[in-house]
Amino acid sequence: MAGELPEVLRRAHLIGIGGAGMSGIARILLARGAEVSGSDAKDSRAFLTLRAQGARIAVGQRAENLDAFDGGPSAVIVSTAIKDTNPELAAARERGIPVLHRAQALAALMEGHRVACIAGTHGKTSTTSMLTVALQHCRLDPSFAIGGDLNESGANAHHGEGGLFVAEADESDGSFLTYSPSVAVVTNIEPDHLDHHGTAEAYVSVFAEFARRIEPGGVLVVCADDAPAAELAARAEEQGVRVRRYGRSASGAGDATVLGYRPGEDGGTVRIALDGQELDVQVAVPGEHMAFNAVAALLAGLELGAPLDGLIEGLGAFGGVRRRFEFKGRAGDVRVYDDYAHHPTEVAAQLRAVRHTAGMGRVVVVFQPHLYSRTEAFATEFAQALDLADEVILLDVYGAREEPKPGVSGELIAERITGATVHYEPAFDRAAALAAELAKPGDVLVTMGAGDVTQLGPEILAELDRRGA
Repeated sequence: MAGELPEVLRRAHLIGIGGAGMSGIARILLARGAEVSGSDAKDSRAFLTLRAQGARIAVGQRAENLDAFDGGPSAVIVSTAIKDTNPELAAARERGIPVLHRAQALAALMEGHRVACIAGTHGKTSTTSMLTVALQHCRLDPSFAIGGDLNESGANAHHGEGGLFVAEADESDGSFLTYSPSVAVVTNIEPDHLDHHGTAEAYVSVFAEFARRIEPGGVLVVCADDAPAAELAARAEEQGVRVRRYGRSASGAGDATVLGYRPGEDGGTVRIALDGQELDVQVAVPGEHMAFNAVAALLAGLELGAPLDGLIEGLGAFGGVRRRFEFKGRAGDVRVYDDYAHHPTEVAAQLRAVRHTAGMGRVVVVFQPHLYSRTEAFATEFAQALDLADEVILLDVYGAREEPKPGVSGELIAERITGATVHYEPAFDRAAALAAELAKPGDVLVTMGAGDVTQLGPEILAELDRRGA
């Protein structure tokens, strides 16, 4: 039944509990009555809520952290980022404690629910968030697990009382093949995470495997304007999967045809043809790509049984996601935002939206490349995307799980930028002062990337205030 706690998760220890995915699982476990312990390399703001809910969290990773509760954990939960040498993981294996990947734990929590999984190279966090907020607006109280915090609630996960479960499905390590959704959304497919998948062909093929995981009678929602996603849809239909498409190219029965997009001051309106009628869907976050995400969420919500009018109202009330063009503040006449874009297509889409927000002002970007493998593979594409800005401060690579690679740095992108004025700044602690120096009244300044560049927003605002911007 929905909401029951699987026996293996009654006493769960999460290694890396402060991460976006792991902290969300911990929230749901705690809400369902599980005993939860965990550890992470450093403290984080996620710990405050988890500790308040009863989690026992250690900073630093040691084998003795597995003894937070009498009898030890019934399972240890890990992500792909946790190495075999981790002392807690090694101890769990020595003791014979079941070790679950976070996707396996999430799949266990989905049991008994009608599940919607949102996948795609770009837009899955925003689309998952939009669908969640729209369903909440319809008073359906879904459980959800998202890779970012909703601005409405500040939460990235929730145990709902309804029978629906909405989850972001991460393709980066192929772990989304653990899920068997009733509704699957694929926003787009563009080669990424080649450090894991190896080739572009292997990356594309994992989405075909994901589509085969849809439960009998389920549906695949895809963007018809994205060629690889459209090919995925055609193959899925040949295998008997029902498909609903959205986009300008969508024209079949049950599809949502995008007729046009009209940007507004703080968002935009997308006009669609659906089931014989023309509808306007307002989206409070800027960018045509966000409007397309809203249409995907609308189709998924209809498949989950939510009313059309309620979904449209809920999408209009969507307040965004932390780190997705998140407004950090204003100093003088300079507006500062933070964005998670870390793939060339995402960077380009967001900068087009920022250009409209900036109006007559300039667009200044502080960009931090994420992963050495991605920087090396897409240096030219990153440069072309960043050319959409006026001023670019290029930081060095945030390696995350990867070791430095000789010859690969932020300079690899900087030297390819031709349309914007570029400043390569390898010293992270000098970036805020440089950004404040470059910003002029009327500018929009965006810190961008998936690493710790997000820390710079408050520092830039403080520096602008100090300079009297």
